[in-house]
Amino acid sequence: MSTELESIKMRVEARRQLTPYICEFTLSPVDEIELPAFAPGSHITVETPSGAMRRYSLVNDGEFPETYVIAVKREPESRGGSSSMHESATEGSEITIQAPENSFALKNAPKYLLIAGGIGVTPIYAMANHLSAQGKPFEMIYCTRSAEETAYLDDIKNAFGSRVKFHHDNGDLNQVYDFWDHFEEPGAGHVYCCGPSPLMEEIKAISGHWPEGRVHFEDFKAVDAVREDDKPFEVKVANLDTTITVPADRSVLEALRDNGIKTVSSCESGTCGTCRCKLIEGDVDHRDMVLMDEEKDSQIMICVSRAREGNLVIEL
Repeated sequence: MSTELESIKMRVEARRQLTPYICEFTLSPVDEIELPAFAPGSHITVETPSGAMRRYSLVNDGEFPETYVIAVKREPESRGGSSSMHESATEGSEITIQAPENSFALKNAPKYLLIAGGIGVTPIYAMANHLSAQGKPFEMIYCTRSAEETAYLDDIKNAFGSRVKFHHDNGDLNQVYDFWDHFEEPGAGHVYCCGPSPLMEEIKAISGHWPEGRVHFEDFKAVDAVREDDKPFEVKVANLDTTITVPADRSVLEALRDNGIKTVSSCESGTCGTCRCKLIEGDVDHRDMVLMDEEKDSQIMICVSRAREGNLVIEL
């Protein structure tokens, strides 16, 4: 299980409207401290003005950072996180963040294919900047609805030239980018993809014949912890020698807390990995966006995942 990360008080130093729905925030420490360094693909967890905890990828260089730069898309179905950032995180206001984490780190490879969709460009842009500075070969494909909705359009175009391909589908499913030519024959490089669920699912589907561990994904979109057809089950917490019942309308995490068992969490939507626990026994319906396939037999995200059949045995 993950431990608590360092909390840092930050001030909104600057805001920049990148598109009608995406705003960039430059955050500087309230106290005169040295910010933790970070690698491309890292993110921070932000306590938004609404109180909701949200994860945002870091866009700037992280070797000796004096600020943290994030970009936030105002989602139409926002539950308070992104909308409160746009409405209330004004210049000079203070917010609390957790130190950077990285579950989307660049691995050493002879070449890279970077795929971004919409706001998913944030970690991809950071990776491209890093690879370019290191002189490593990469190709970037950046898909959006239109040029107007393309964050960092001019910055990316000027920085990477012919190494980046922009594709605008105008919201027409018949105009989506065809990635098959990039995946038909498994290459020697690694692929990094971040974007909306349809894009991620497409890349997963067409890369199934690639060697394991060569195609990487990052997705912070919340998933449903409870569904209409869910059933109650029992969870034994082996290291506490106690068994609890998880009702059909409660998550494992909620049921643990209902029974007085404290455990850390952050997003509570299957996207951050904070509530990761050891899975000892049981058939799990994995609903998170964090675990790789090879991890699913031994780990579980208790904020959203639950028993598919029977009961579970876990260790906190």
